[in-house]
Amino acid sequence: MYEAPDRAYAPGSARPHPAHHPRRRTRHNEAMRAVAQRVSQAKVEVGGEVVGAIEGPGLCVLVGVTHDDTKEKAAALARKLWTLRILPDEASCSDIDAPLLVISQFTLYGDARKGRRPTWNAAAPGHLAEPLVDEVVAQLRALGATVETGVFGAEMKVSLTNEGPFTVVVEM
Repeated sequence: MYEAPDRAYAPGSARPHPAHHPRRRTRHNEAMRAVAQRVSQAKVEVGGEVVGAIEGPGLCVLVGVTHDDTKEKAAALARKLWTLRILPDEASCSDIDAPLLVISQFTLYGDARKGRRPTWNAAAPGHLAEPLVDEVVAQLRALGATVETGVFGAEMKVSLTNEGPFTVVVEM
């Protein structure tokens, strides 16, 4: 049962669920998030070995997944990335058949509003996130894109040349 927010709670009384509290924000219903960077080249290494690389113009895309994300959101994100007009002359990857390097990045959901150590509560756990990052890649390939990837959950070293620089946050 909900009580007015300015009303004092007696010890042991039922308090409203935090998700229903008017002064608290919850992290549910967040969007699938990506950071797309226009690049002339990009590569990702794992253990000193290059596992994915592109030559541009193209996009290096970091993809973050939260708890409520779905295959439908992954497909929508793929379509958006494929048609995003941020390449030279306002072209999209689909216009000029530009490659994409897609890398999973749970830290896109880091929250550092309080204290000095970010929390990762809004990031989906690996068993939920990995299939959705894979779905973004699969949907891009189904659209005709050339896609390289990192390795989910691995310690990766990403290097790129950001052209412009041009970086856009995309949420679906």
